[in-house]
Amino acid sequence: MKSKYFCSLVFLISSSLFFLPSAGAGDSKEGQKKAAQCAVCHGANGMATLAEAPNLAGQSEIYLSEQLRHYRDGQRRHEVMGVIAKPLSNADIEDLAAWFNSIRVEVTLPN
Repeated sequence: MKSKYFCSLVFLISSSLFFLPSAGAGDSKEGQKKAAQCAVCHGANGMATLAEAPNLAGQSEIYLSEQLRHYRDGQRRHEVMGVIAKPLSNADIEDLAAWFNSIRVEVTLPN
């Protein structure tokens, strides 16, 4: 009985992976060009210039793509981001995610 449930669970998990957005699909060079509008809040290098804006540098492509799609589609709400994301195509989103993901961030733990 356990084997049947285990096989079903493995099938469901492996099937759902098909629907995840693919990482690495965007063009970081194109994303860099498109990121000019992001710089006001998120900084030219992806490090936020406003206290209430998150840093985007080094973030996961999958995470960034998903959040931008949610803003664009109204699933996630923010007064500014809803307006910014609305006209973005899937290619724009993938390019932006690739750009911000390509920026390397160094983390230093306190002593």
